Amino acid sequence: MRVQLLSLFLAVLLLLAPGWAEQAAGEGNLAVSISPASQGETLQLSVRVKTFIDGDTTHFVSVDDPGQVLKARYLAVDTPESTGKIEPWGKAASLFTRQRLENASHILLESDDGSWNLDSSGERILVWVWYREDGGPWRNLNVELLQMGLAIAYSSANNRYGETCMAAIRQARDLKKGVYSGEKDPDFYYGDAVEMTLKELRTHLRSYEGIQVAFEGVVTVNHDNSVFVEELDAETGLVFGIPVYYGYHLSGGGLEILRVGNRVRIVGKVQYYEAGDAWQVSGVTYRMMKPKDPNNLQKISEGHAPQWTVTDAKTLQEGTVLLPGEEGMEEFSLAFLAEGTTVTLEDVTVQGGYTSQNGAMTLFCTQGGTAVQLRTIPLKDESGQPLTHEALRGRVARVRGIVGHYNNETQIEVLTPDGLALR
Repeated sequence: MRVQLLSLFLAVLLLLAPGWAEQAAGEGNLAVSISPASQGETLQLSVRVKTFIDGDTTHFVSVDDPGQVLKARYLAVDTPESTGKIEPWGKAASLFTRQRLENASHILLESDDGSWNLDSSGERILVWVWYREDGGPWRNLNVELLQMGLAIAYSSANNRYGETCMAAIRQARDLKKGVYSGEKDPDFYYGDAVEMTLKELRTHLRSYEGIQVAFEGVVTVNHDNSVFVEELDAETGLVFGIPVYYGYHLSGGGLEILRVGNRVRIVGKVQYYEAGDAWQVSGVTYRMMKPKDPNNLQKISEGHAPQWTVTDAKTLQEGTVLLPGEEGMEEFSLAFLAEGTTVTLEDVTVQGGYTSQNGAMTLFCTQGGTAVQLRTIPLKDESGQPLTHEALRGRVARVRGIVGHYNNETQIEVLTPDGLALR
């Protein structure tokens, strides 16, 4: 009898408070209405996060084998972009995924069938992502992204949990969540580009995160769908730079503007790219029919050379300079300010390292008693044979590269064939 009265009371409460009922259904029930498949039906792996990429892509490592890295693309969802380019609700989707997985006590990856299937890139496995907090039920993150309106459908019906995914999409539409809200994303910058110098950008990066900016500089190196742009600041005598990611869809006219040696005007959004442990500008475009569009890439002049600032490992890694920053005068490390710029280091001795399968090398070196790490593209010796770290051990070289950052250490990225001149 008491159970019947309680049920009646709850039914009346739901009728009197439809908003509460809607929230309960919209915020939680769909994500916990399904559970990982029974053992044997799918492949399942307990993991922890290695690197957050964006709302629907995360790099994980196996709990049982930390050396096993899994680049995962979430099934059934397509979140707005927040890496290569920045779209409305992209930052919100990325933050949602991060918060859910950072607070999880357990994370489980599940395949859609009996195999780990790859996405169209051939590099990422397609997965369902389950997580739970201590004592809580499994929650399906793919479904949560859909029902929160932080993702649109991506083959959502044709999979193991398709019915639930479609219900989540309908729910997001009905409740006008996220991309279905008809409202502007409060975290997205809709304004015109903010004109600035590379010095201003490099010393105030966090203030401009997510903001459309415009600046000028010289293109020095083109590598891996990005160019490096740098500018000498006459006041301080320092060179400031930043990588500009142009991705896979920039027009031929835009690529021609980004030719090495051109002085260009860049317009794009500032972001921290966690997988590369670097700040960058992305989302650059070129509309051939509107070459004077202020949001276009523009070529100013050509025939310029990189600065190739001569420095040494000790100064680069330990030096500091006082400049106006985000909180008044700040002490910046020279290594941070120089990231993305070209430098020259003389008399660098290779002590060891390793060679990747594609021929790229990581070299552990010294210069004047200070350790310095290099990362190179595949290089060849005078006879055209591939260079390896073993062949370079004990050799002395002049190094020309881009200042980068890896695993909390300054790294010189040798990205040109003549970047390592052996003595």
